[in-house]
Amino acid sequence: MPKLKTHKGAKTRFHVTGTGKIMRTKGMKSHLRRKKSYRVKSLFDEMIPVSPVDKKRIKRLIPYGA
Repeated sequence: MPKLKTHKGAKTRFHVTGTGKIMRTKGMKSHLRRKKSYRVKSLFDEMIPVSPVDKKRIKRLIPYGA
């Protein structure tokens, strides 16, 4: 079996926890943040788990991370 290549874009966007959960950050946080409240801006910083629908597709992109 040949080695599999990791998708570099997926490597930066997703992180795998010790228990095997794939975590992602929320979108819409790069610009236009001045008008958002502090509470909303702090919610953008936390990582949330990937939905079960996308999990199989992302595991294929990060073969050695998941």
